[in-house]
Formats: sequence, structure tokens, C-alpha cells
Amino acid sequence: MIWYGIPILSIILILIAQIGVKSAFRKYSEMQNSAGLTGAEAARQMLLDNGITDVQIEHISGSLTDHYDPRANVIRLSEDVYNKSTVAAVGVAMHEAGHALQYAQGYKPVVARNAIVKSTNVSSWASYLLVVVGCIFSSPKLITVGIWFFLVVIAFQLITLPVEFNASGRALRTLNGGGFLTVEEQKGVRKVLTAAAMTYVVAVVNSLLQLIRLLAIRNSRR
Repeated sequence: MIWYGIPILSIILILIAQIGVKSAFRKYSEMQNSAGLTGAEAARQMLLDNGITDVQIEHISGSLTDHYDPRANVIRLSEDVYNKSTVAAVGVAMHEAGHALQYAQGYKPVVARNAIVKSTNVSSWASYLLVVVGCIFSSPKLITVGIWFFLVVIAFQLITLPVEFNASGRALRTLNGGGFLTVEEQKGVRKVLTAAAMTYVVAVVNSLLQLIRLLAIRNSRR
């Protein structure tokens, strides 16, 4: 049956995406950037170039744990990024600065994502609960309601795509116009950010595969 192979395919796609990110990040974490900029310095410079002075930049433990926290208005950079002057560190840090700029400038997709984030959290567990209960009681109607909740999750992921690509685009445009890195180093940044973006693409693909699986399960209960 179709839904048996989908979880295996999803796992394979996730592993490929994760390997791609770690491989690119590891490669360009070994390449020092010619400007000697640390991740924290690069993020701060990008913010200042756009007139943003109220965003804090902090160190956080772990690897690839970098993120922008809009509630605290803080960019948190990991050990391999915050104080490291590598090509990968600059790219990751400026990507997170790109997110800070999105919030400061009211970028519409990020506003839309924030508007549904709470309902997405509820929809995520509600969808699986309804599908499981629907399967137990052989109720296609309950499974259908679960599918509708799952569509909210997919919508959130689809909105996340332009948010992530835009943040990377902002970083790359800043690098291209600011002369921070050489052309070769900029190519390295692009590879790191592209690999990271693919994890979000894979998340959407996996959700669409899961949707197909849920529809197949529902149809089998009719």
C-alpha cells in the first residue's frame, strides 16, 4: 500500500538534507574569510547598514542552533558562528540578521507566519490525534477533519519558504554590495545558505507526502 513507503522516503529525504547542511557548514567552517569578520561582527554590520541599532547579539551553546528571537529582539549565534571568522560563520550570522530586518521592516510573509503560528501548533497535534482516533473507530469523517488541521501545518511551512529564502537573499545582497568577502568566499556562503534552505524545502515535500498518505488512509477506511 502507498502509505507504507512514504515514511521511509521521508526519512531518506531528511537524512540527505541534514547531511548536505552539515557537509557544507563543515567545509566552509574551515575556510577563514579574508576580512577577518566574526559572525557577530558581520551580523552587527549588516544591521547597522540598514539602520537597525536595537537588536542584541548573543552567544548560545550548541552547533547550528543559530536563530533570531523576535520576542526578545535578539540574534543568538552558536559557538561555531559567534566568535569565528569563517566563511560559514559570516553567512549564517547574516542570514539571522536578515530575519531581524524582516521583522523591523514588516516583511509581509513573516507577519503572515506569525499570525498563524499558534494555530499551527494546535493543528499539528490535533491532526494526528484525530487521524489516530479516526483509524481506531474507522471514521473517515474524523480523519478528514484531521487532514484539514494538517493543511494548516502545510500552509505554515509554505509561508516559511519565502521567509527563509528572503533572509538568505538579504545576506547575499549585503555581501555582494559591501565587499566584505571575495567572490569565491561569497560562493561558499551561497552554498551554505542553499543547503540550509533545502531543509525547509524537504520539510514541505515531506508534509505533502504525509498528506498523500493521510488521504490514502482515509480512502481505505471508506
